Amino acid sequence: MATKQRGRPRSFDRPTALEQATMAFWEHGYETTSVSDLTRVMGISAPSLYAAFGDKRTLFEEVVAEYVVSHGAFATRAFEEESTARAAVARMLREAAVAYTAAGHPPGCLVISAAVNCSTPQVEEALRTRRNANLAAIEDRIRRDVEAGELPAATDPGVLARLSGAVLQGMSQQARDGATAEELTAVAESAMRAWPPPPGP
Repeated sequence: MATKQRGRPRSFDRPTALEQATMAFWEHGYETTSVSDLTRVMGISAPSLYAAFGDKRTLFEEVVAEYVVSHGAFATRAFEEESTARAAVARMLREAAVAYTAAGHPPGCLVISAAVNCSTPQVEEALRTRRNANLAAIEDRIRRDVEAGELPAATDPGVLARLSGAVLQGMSQQARDGATAEELTAVAESAMRAWPPPPGP
């Protein structure tokens, strides 16, 4: 009589499984996404999940790292490719309006929405650290533009960076509440009108 082979993990496509985990965390957040939810959407057994990705928190860390270079890469590209902080932030907000409402994935930003109602301190702190690092990068870029004369000397880089971050986070939540790309684009344009005008000649 044939016996069932034991001890070998189920074969699966790792990048596909990781993307499926991303969708689950993105839609439901870290805390309310269970291991059984993950194994169901990833199409793998719990032993295969642990063998390939570690525990739930380790899997989530990999999901976030992959998210920021794929679905969330528009912000990094904006700051790499635009010559001024104003242009970079304007592009980031415009592209967020489209990305946060695009079909094919949950609305909003995973890094922002996955932290909602999170009671796991390590995960909450890791996401907060990532968001604060993004704010610091925006602030640094604004400060350099002030020093270069692209923005008025009286500009407060910290306040302007926090304004940009608050708008981005608010756009994520509004996308989850059903706001359209057009509505969020209008928000982005309004936010940029709060920036000080360039210094005169």
